[in-house]
Amino acid sequence: MASYITIDGGTTNTRISLVEDLKITDMLKFNVGARAGIDDKTILENTVKNGILQILSKNNKSENDISRILASGMITSEFGLCKLDHMTVPAGIKELHDGMHEIVLDNISKIPFVFMRGVKTACNSLDDADMMRGEETELMGIAQSGEGTYILPGSHSKIIHTDKYSRITEFSTMLTGEMAASLSTNTILKDAVVFDGTKTDEEYLLKGYEYCSHKGINEALFKVRILKSIFKENADKVYSFFMGVILCNEINFVLRSNPPKIVIGGKKQIKEAMELILKKQCNAEIILVSDDAVDKSSSIGMIKIFEYK
Repeated sequence: MASYITIDGGTTNTRISLVEDLKITDMLKFNVGARAGIDDKTILENTVKNGILQILSKNNKSENDISRILASGMITSEFGLCKLDHMTVPAGIKELHDGMHEIVLDNISKIPFVFMRGVKTACNSLDDADMMRGEETELMGIAQSGEGTYILPGSHSKIIHTDKYSRITEFSTMLTGEMAASLSTNTILKDAVVFDGTKTDEEYLLKGYEYCSHKGINEALFKVRILKSIFKENADKVYSFFMGVILCNEINFVLRSNPPKIVIGGKKQIKEAMELILKKQCNAEIILVSDDAVDKSSSIGMIKIFEYK
């Protein structure tokens, strides 16, 4: 089977992986992303060039050993290496394959690049306007056949619906991850919410979700401080209440469509928290994607799209 280098290009980070026989044999991460290209595109170009050379050298490979460099994410934005317009839903593996763009960037590598397009909704109004770059390849890496609802938690969480042909038909983006990080580091909640070493307390996770559902996120968030300062609850309970509040809007958005099947990716702690809440709120089949499958989903998704026939 062919060997590939895959590039998952985010806003602030870039992951470069060597994939052989559909197995990731090496991966390098750089704290440089498309945001660097706003001021100077050569920063991202040099990072990618040096990363490719580094991963080849580490693994005793030459450029001739690699079939293609497959790239997705913000690397195809106006600040990335190759600007590509989004394709409009419905978009499945065939549409994503047809939308690929192959080019040789001599200033970076002699290996041909294949850039994957992002996806957007119809965008007829603000209500139905949304877009993604990168999550479509993650989805193709974990997608099951047929209709389903997928939750891809992250800095910008995606809730994606697929039709019976496994095509993306609609989706919504929420700043769940960024909101959690900002609230827990830049507000009065800084001394209350602890992420490292804490465990999910189901009772308080559900309390946070229910309180937010009835009272709204603004009031619910201050109750996190109340739990810590007045009721002297332990770190697990305070963290769990906080996460119930943070996940509330995302969970309720999913529930509105009454999906028969929900597939959840992302980190273990978030996946399991979502599962606990959803099991109390609906009868849908809930599938948690393994941590290993999540880690390699973007690379495997890009290869599936490229090799589609």
